[in-house]
Amino acid sequence: MAYTKDQLNVIKRITRIGVALSSEKNLDRLLEMIVDEARLFTHADGGTLYIMSDDETSLQFAIVQSESLKIRMGGTSGKITWPPVLMRDENGQSNYSNVSAYAALSGEVVNIPDVYDAKGFNFEGTRQFDRSTGYRSQSMLVVPMRNHENDIIGVLQLLNAQDRSTGQVIPFSIESQDMTESLASQAAVALTNNRLINNLEVLLESFIRTVATAIDEKSPYTGGHVRRVAELTMTIARKINEVKEGPFANVCFDEYQLKELRLAAWLHDVGKITTPEYVIDKSTKLETIFDRLALLKMRFEVLKRDHEINILNKNLSLEKDQGSSLDNPKQDPFFKTLAEDFDFLVKINMGSEYLANDKIVRLRSIAVRKWLMDGEWQPLLNEEELKNLSIRQGTLTDEERNIINNHATVTHKMLSQLPFPRKMRHVADYAADHHEKIDGTGYPRGRKGDQLSLQSRILAMADIFEALTAKDRPYKKGKKLSEVMKIMGFMVKDRHIEADLFDLFIKEQIYLDYAKNELAPHQVDRLDF
Repeated sequence: MAYTKDQLNVIKRITRIGVALSSEKNLDRLLEMIVDEARLFTHADGGTLYIMSDDETSLQFAIVQSESLKIRMGGTSGKITWPPVLMRDENGQSNYSNVSAYAALSGEVVNIPDVYDAKGFNFEGTRQFDRSTGYRSQSMLVVPMRNHENDIIGVLQLLNAQDRSTGQVIPFSIESQDMTESLASQAAVALTNNRLINNLEVLLESFIRTVATAIDEKSPYTGGHVRRVAELTMTIARKINEVKEGPFANVCFDEYQLKELRLAAWLHDVGKITTPEYVIDKSTKLETIFDRLALLKMRFEVLKRDHEINILNKNLSLEKDQGSSLDNPKQDPFFKTLAEDFDFLVKINMGSEYLANDKIVRLRSIAVRKWLMDGEWQPLLNEEELKNLSIRQGTLTDEERNIINNHATVTHKMLSQLPFPRKMRHVADYAADHHEKIDGTGYPRGRKGDQLSLQSRILAMADIFEALTAKDRPYKKGKKLSEVMKIMGFMVKDRHIEADLFDLFIKEQIYLDYAKNELAPHQVDRLDF
């Protein structure tokens, strides 16, 4: 079969449109392109694109255009607030009186030379529009859009085809109808693919946030940590995109890089899924599943009881021999010593102060005391308890700290096994690097300098700032803003965090916006740095 030149041009045009539709990733621009292209090759003055609602009860306005009335609504021009076209009337009957609903319900193409002479459809709304605008609606072509499963996902409606020579309104030709049906078919495929990709991305991000929430909820003290770090990370990244001078003037993260960084931020603590809760929540040195200080208190009470019994027995013997009266056992200096020693253990158990050498000596002298249990003399503190109470700073032993630090390794191990798309291939590295330092003394891989991407350094700084200011941790109170900024300043000098990033953090007052939204009022003691 031989094609004429005009037919070949039409085929080429339809092919180019199909390629353009399939390559457009932005949904708003895709919707506009569908109407623009349909109007262009049919030479229609107006066009409307309806999208079927998820529950298939209505057609929602997505795009409305009119060349002569200079109307462009929907898509990149903003959402249309017009009420949708209902698929059923108030009696539950199919709404065949509305031409767009009819096309969606029946799956048939409707080609009307003049809507004012059309039978079987209610065009009162069209007439009202014409009266209010001075427009004259005439020829109309309404084409249902079917996806790959043959479901109607929308309706493309074109209005007032024009003669290319005279500009007069004419009916839509059979050729125009055929081309519009072909375009509608391609558009439906492109739209379905676009929505499928968007839905998968939304599903992925929603699942990731669900996992992050589950990790936060493992501990009553870390709820919101991942969210705060993720939001702060993205605030810093977007601010880098905005600056026009300085070390980041030529840096601009595109939408895929921002998406990649956002996912990494939400997943940076996913390795904590393997970290025991008693380590994450360890608020005192003796805490495991419970605070073992209660056991020590019981032993001290046993010591006091046994000593009191000994005194009473001695006094009873003296009374029999000498007839003297009983002394009050609780006046014995031993009880005062016991009380002071227990108060000392309570204080150092908190881990809020550095444990100096003299305190270690006192702790060991307390530990060697004996108490009687089941007829055997036992040390007042066992080796495990003495080891925990001997922690110089904080509440974690070296072994427990390694368990917590291991979450970064587990994060990389877990995420590196996921088949992220090519444009998100760095998620595992960014997420796992959030405890690395510029000088290479961080963990888990000891990466440093240029080995750390800018994205990794942004996430690391956000994590540090959130940790220092967090007001809900069991082992410390949230620090004041002035103290936090001072600490981070020292970290810059020690090459633990990126100097240029910290300068941006201060100059653009990112810390201030965060403080106003996330910190307690008493923490915000200074606003200028």
